[in-house]
Amino acid sequence: MTLSRSILAIAFVAVAQHALVQQAAAQASAPDLEAILADPKITKTLDDIKADNERTFAEQKRITEIPAPPFKEKVRAEYFQKRMQELGFKNASIDAEGNVIALRKGSGGGRPKLVVSAHLDTVFPEGTDVTVKEKDGAIVAPGIGDDSRGLATLLSLIKVMNENGIATVGDILFVGTVGEEELGNLRGVKALFRDHTDIDGFISIDGLGITRVVNQATGSHRYEFTFKGPGGHSFQEFGLPSATHAMGRAIAKISELQTPIDPKTTFTVGTVTGGTSVNAIAAEAKMAVDMRSNSTEELLKLEARLLELVKEAVADENARWKSDKMTVEAKLIGDRPAGIVAMDSPIVQATQRAVSAVTKGPRPIFAGSSTDSNIAMSLGIPAVTIGGGGEGGNWHSRNEWYKPTNAWYGPQNALLTVLILTGLDGVTKPALAVRNAAK
Repeated sequence: MTLSRSILAIAFVAVAQHALVQQAAAQASAPDLEAILADPKITKTLDDIKADNERTFAEQKRITEIPAPPFKEKVRAEYFQKRMQELGFKNASIDAEGNVIALRKGSGGGRPKLVVSAHLDTVFPEGTDVTVKEKDGAIVAPGIGDDSRGLATLLSLIKVMNENGIATVGDILFVGTVGEEELGNLRGVKALFRDHTDIDGFISIDGLGITRVVNQATGSHRYEFTFKGPGGHSFQEFGLPSATHAMGRAIAKISELQTPIDPKTTFTVGTVTGGTSVNAIAAEAKMAVDMRSNSTEELLKLEARLLELVKEAVADENARWKSDKMTVEAKLIGDRPAGIVAMDSPIVQATQRAVSAVTKGPRPIFAGSSTDSNIAMSLGIPAVTIGGGGEGGNWHSRNEWYKPTNAWYGPQNALLTVLILTGLDGVTKPALAVRNAAK
């Protein structure tokens, strides 16, 4: 057999094995979704979600126009709490970290407990114009999809479940989290798992299309590097090391790094600042670096090499001017752990079955990303991130856009996934297992 034919044979076997794993995951030990769908109350609830689509879209736009910059989510959190209370959760509260939390009890005595969440914060700084506008047949506004859609989907889910008296076996903890974006460093969801040790499963509604499901947590490490030197006049003190030159050397070295395509591993120097004037040798310069990987091992390898290169850059700058005055400080400003949920996990099975039921065909594509689910996955807690419905683009830009194409698919998919996992009281048992490690 030729080498090319051998490679093809290996690829065929890999694809076949992957297909078998997906088929097994869709069938093995999953509760009877058909029984859930056959319940007249569920049929009506699914219809109500579609009928509620315009109101949900209006809610999404309303949420978008409430600024929620990093670390300043309070106003949006208060609005979200108020909406939860209006929809029946008088116990909705804001915790010490700023998360909005409401517990919906099931008939099973508190277990299993499933979190269904969306994040309150955006990447945009204070003062950003968040007015929703129409442009080229789409709605345009910073954060219109990420994650205003997730929050609106969550409220729609709460509304229809409460109005139709949908009873589950397991408990559902609905949460609007803070700190998912930027340097929030997942602080909201970290606090959630610190304060609630009885969580058995976790769903984040983040993103749009329901056929893309995140079951792999992309880990990230972020550093701020501060280069410091003596500084001085560009002419009179010429010959002293420069903080900006040292930083430039570091950037040049970093830019030549080679990282694997699979597992996907990336890096970027995101921001740079430094110097005081054009005719001064810079005494200080800073840069922020982002590193990501779907593999913890590769992330740590990249981190180690990058830290070495920064030290080499400082040594080169000192050597160039025969000095020892240039130094660098490295500060870890972001740490998001990697993780993965197996294809045969009940939570993955649930998403597969729910997506197929809603779309009447297409199965989800599973992918890696950095979301609130990272923390649950790193703790060994079953988790997925699912879309809120609709389509959009230009993420994290002021021209972010959204179209409500089949937008009701989002809350419909969330409803079915939740019911499979927590069990429909009197109809099915929960697919989500109670964790032995939980208290």
